[in-house]
Amino acid sequence: MDMAKERKDRNNAKPNIFVRIGLFIKQIFSELGKVVTPTSKELFAWSFSVFIFVGLLMVMVTAMDFGLGKLVLWIFG
Repeated sequence: MDMAKERKDRNNAKPNIFVRIGLFIKQIFSELGKVVTPTSKELFAWSFSVFIFVGLLMVMVTAMDFGLGKLVLWIFG
């Protein structure tokens, strides 16, 4: 029973720090290889949609601020 536990502990042991760092760097390069650079047309389309979305949020927050300000003035005079 002790030999089975010893074998299990050996299989679950962490590799040393240099092996883990090497694996981490290998995984970084693997993930960077999956990155796709957008075309200029895609970049323009996504940027434009983000600007429109942010503009709509600004208008919505401004309207809420104005409305709540008027409501507070109406309640507390």
